[in-house]
Amino acid sequence: MTTHPRIAVVGAGPGGLTCARILQRHNIAVAVYDREAGPHVRNQGGSLDLREDNGQIALREAGLLDEFFRLSRLEGQEMRQLDPAGRILFHHTPDEGERFKPEIDRGDLRDLLLNSLAPGTVHWGHTLTSLEGPDEGPRRLRFADGPAVEADLVVGADGAWSTVRAAVSAALPEYTGISFLEAWFHDVENQHPEIAALVGQGGAAAADGSRGLFAQRNSGDHIRVYVIQRLPRTWIRDAGLTLQDTDALRTFLAEQFRDWSPALRRLFTDNDGGYVDRPINALAVPHTWDHNPTVTLLGDAAHLMPPLGVGVNLAMLDACELALAIAHNDTVANAIRAYEQTMLPRSNEWQKTLDHGAEELISTELPDFVDGEGP
Repeated sequence: MTTHPRIAVVGAGPGGLTCARILQRHNIAVAVYDREAGPHVRNQGGSLDLREDNGQIALREAGLLDEFFRLSRLEGQEMRQLDPAGRILFHHTPDEGERFKPEIDRGDLRDLLLNSLAPGTVHWGHTLTSLEGPDEGPRRLRFADGPAVEADLVVGADGAWSTVRAAVSAALPEYTGISFLEAWFHDVENQHPEIAALVGQGGAAAADGSRGLFAQRNSGDHIRVYVIQRLPRTWIRDAGLTLQDTDALRTFLAEQFRDWSPALRRLFTDNDGGYVDRPINALAVPHTWDHNPTVTLLGDAAHLMPPLGVGVNLAMLDACELALAIAHNDTVANAIRAYEQTMLPRSNEWQKTLDHGAEELISTELPDFVDGEGP
C-alpha cells in the first residue's frame, strides 16, 4: 500500500483482531471498535478447533502459531459418535503430535490476539449505530456513545447482526429451523465423572434423525452440551414454558428423548444451572454484493453459517487474506476487489455445504465437521 488509509475494523472477535494483527505486522495503522465495555465482560463461548488449512494459515501470518500450539489442546481432537443407545459408532483418537485441528477456548484465542496488538488498538464501548458518507469515501462511523470517526476503509467484522453489512447488502439472517439448547457441566472429573467418561477429551455426538446431542470438552474441566432439535423459533413459548423454567424444560426434553439411553439423557438432565437458547440463524445462499471501494465484510457479517466447525476458521482466513491484500495493493479499492474475488466464491461454496450440514445435525450420521465449534 503506497498510501496511508485510515482503516476502521468494526468488531473485536477473532476475525477483526486477526485482520488488525496482520495489518500491524505490515506497519499499517488500524483501529478496532467494539460495542462491549471491555474484553472480559462476558463468556466468549465454547471451544474451537483451528484447522491446518485455514485458521492456522491466518495464525502463521499473524506470527502467533507457536503460541497457539502452546495454548491449544491436542487431545481435544478426539471425537466420538454414538447411537441413541449410547453405543460408540465411531471413535477418532488423535495420533501423538497430531496438529490438524487442535482445540482452544474462544476466550483464550481472543486473548492471544488481543495481547498481540499495539496498546490502544481496540476501542471498547463503541456501538456502531450508522455508517455514512459516499461510496468513494471518506466514511463516517457514528457510535451510540462518543464522537464520530472518519475512515477510508471500513471492515465489517461485527458478526451475524452486522451494522456495517447494510452499507453493501440488504440481507439479514434467517432462522434455519434448527434450535440449540445449551447446558453446562463444571468440575466434571470430580462432580460428573460419568459425563466426563462419556465425552472424553474432545467431543461426542449422537442423533436419531429427529434430534441430536453434541457434547464438547472445554478447558478448565468444563463440558458444554448442545441439545439439537428441529423446532419452531418460538418452541419454548409454544410449550407454555420460559427459559427460566429449568425443571419444566428438563421434563420436556426427557419426553422428547424418552427412547434414548439414560447415560445420554444425563447430558441435559444433570447439568449445572439452567439452559441457554441458541436458535441457529444463517444468511441466504449465495450472499454476494456489488463491489464497494470503501467497505467490505468478513466472517459472520459476510457469510453467517450453522456452527459446524468452520465459522471462526473462515473468518480468520478472510481476515488474513484481506490484510495481505491491503498490504500488497496500491489502493484500498483494488485490495477490496482482490480479496472479494477469492472470499465470496469460497464462502458461498461453504455456505451451500453447511446448509446441508445443518440438516445432518439431527440425522443419524452427523457430518464429519461437527467436532470443533459451538455457537
